[in-house]
Amino acid sequence: MKKAVSILVLIVTLTSCNSEKKQNPIEGTWRLISAETTEKDSTFSTFNSKTKMIKIINDTHFAFFNHDLKHGKDTTAALFFGGGGKYTLKDSIYTEHLEFFNNRDWEDNKFEFVVKVQNDTLIQKGVEKVEKLGVDRVIVEKYVREK
Repeated sequence: MKKAVSILVLIVTLTSCNSEKKQNPIEGTWRLISAETTEKDSTFSTFNSKTKMIKIINDTHFAFFNHDLKHGKDTTAALFFGGGGKYTLKDSIYTEHLEFFNNRDWEDNKFEFVVKVQNDTLIQKGVEKVEKLGVDRVIVEKYVREK
């Protein structure tokens, strides 16, 4: 009986060790706190303090949503956009495969970023390039983890 209990404890221990998945540090819900764009020789802030943008990343997909803080009540500043798709992460290379976006010209493109997580901050830097729109720029976005 003692032997059976020992074997059972060993099996449970091994099973629980094997079922633990290494936590992906970029998974979670993130709120944009700064954004910077470089086009040609000019670098400028693209962060809009009158909006709130979040990015949600799970084990296979990402989604982002941005809306004005007045919830559309000020029609001159009403804003909403969102998009998402699948992503890959290899070491610090995070590649978004944009499948859905309210501006359809951006869909079916991939965007590669270098990501770094420091405490509750996610920083991503990479190139946004959409030839048919003439978009070719480097962006740096900084997010804080939502609690």
